[in-house]
Amino acid sequence: MPPAAKRRARRVVVDTSVLIAGIAGFKGSYRPGRNASADLLYEWIENGNFRWLVSAEILEEYKEVARRKGIRPYVIGRIVNLLKEEAVEVSLGSSQKISPDPQDEEFCLCAEAGRADFLVTLNPGDFPASKLQAKVVSPATFLGWSRTPHRR
Repeated sequence: MPPAAKRRARRVVVDTSVLIAGIAGFKGSYRPGRNASADLLYEWIENGNFRWLVSAEILEEYKEVARRKGIRPYVIGRIVNLLKEEAVEVSLGSSQKISPDPQDEEFCLCAEAGRADFLVTLNPGDFPASKLQAKVVSPATFLGWSRTPHRR
């Protein structure tokens, strides 16, 4: 296949709301289709069908919110270690203001600096699509997109 026709893995920033909801979807036994956030995590771990983009600031937020939500420390550690090993770390060099919610600013900056295709969230109102190159979508919408061919 010519290089231009090869499929490029989609670049994705995952909001904390999706990560936490996804972790909750693995309580008990995981069942596909029951929790779109858990399905997204499963797809990434099992199939690697997208590149998860993170920054040091995002990893810190994931840890802090997971602790606050009562997720066990060993689970938090395993998730953060997996992300450090497998995700693409992006440096946030800009200080522009994109999100109306200051706590979501690092996700917007990561999406822009990392040239993300998607920003996946359960709170789309916090991410102004008009100011981002990435498409702001729910986990279910992203899963639909991730199963279709993509070329860039």
